[in-house]
Amino acid sequence: MTFATTLRLSLCGAAISAVLGLTACSNATDPAVSTDDSATNDKPAKTLAITQIVEHPSLDEMRRGIIDELSENGYVEGQNLKVNFQSAQGNTATAGQIAKQFAGDNPDAIVAISTPSAQSIVASTKTVPVIYTAISDPVAAKLIDENDVPIQTNVTGLSSELPIEPQLDNIQKIVPNVKTIGYVYSPGEANSVVVLKQLEKAAPARGLKILSVTANRPTDVAMATRSLAGKVEVIYTSLDNNVVSAFEAMASAANELDIPVIASDEFSVRRGATAALGVNDYDFGRTTGKMVYRVLNGEATKDIAPQVMNTLTLYVSPKHAAEQGTSLSAELLKNAINVDQEAKKTSK
Repeated sequence: MTFATTLRLSLCGAAISAVLGLTACSNATDPAVSTDDSATNDKPAKTLAITQIVEHPSLDEMRRGIIDELSENGYVEGQNLKVNFQSAQGNTATAGQIAKQFAGDNPDAIVAISTPSAQSIVASTKTVPVIYTAISDPVAAKLIDENDVPIQTNVTGLSSELPIEPQLDNIQKIVPNVKTIGYVYSPGEANSVVVLKQLEKAAPARGLKILSVTANRPTDVAMATRSLAGKVEVIYTSLDNNVVSAFEAMASAANELDIPVIASDEFSVRRGATAALGVNDYDFGRTTGKMVYRVLNGEATKDIAPQVMNTLTLYVSPKHAAEQGTSLSAELLKNAINVDQEAKKTSK
């Protein structure tokens, strides 16, 4: 052992081995070295419960955005943040059971992704902070009133505003000869029923008709889609969780029938739709995560106003359009994100 090492051990006051003494002294004299994560060492441990009605790429991407946003702001899962995630697997009764369990667990906050999950959670607790997200119409879902005031002081959240007129504009640009629009939806989802009413109200002024078909379960989606054969020129679907969770089945049926499908979310285009005009799911999650962070950081839910994210992006897939018997104009492609091109870049 060198004299310098002996002196170093002496300064550390260590009656232990040279290796341990060197390590201890190094940590003591260098403020840049820490055994704690610099992003989390000043944040108290928190618990977060997250639930969604079903697992599918759109909702999963939102959840990823929430976790990433919290991580970048010092709440890291597995360090100072415990996350309890549960999916209802498309079953509203299960969503109710999860809600009761979460309410009993009394976490620091609950994130409810999708309308059915949010309704169940809000009905189960008036004390635990609840942040809803992936909601198309929180008023119809009875989460807030017509003045944008939450129905309970423990509730806030983020909704997406998808006005129906731009959706119809988009449909008519893609399928100029459209006369009848098919709409596959679940009557048990309040947001989907609202969209149907909006479609039926706006369509006549454009000389359009709406033919709606119900799909109560994901397994009904393919059959509902095929029932539109010879009756419609295009199929439109909103953020209906039954439909989105079985979207490949809808796309496959539409391919057989040469009927283009226009959706409302990015991942449905990646999974088979011709196009979609909607919000970016990951960004939606990040924005929700900012609200969750405020709650975990001690801000009262009643002081966080509900928000609306209404920046819409057009996503297109020329490949899927061709499979569904249509094509996309150069003008349309110029103003859209081409998911086919993005897929090629990712695969390289």
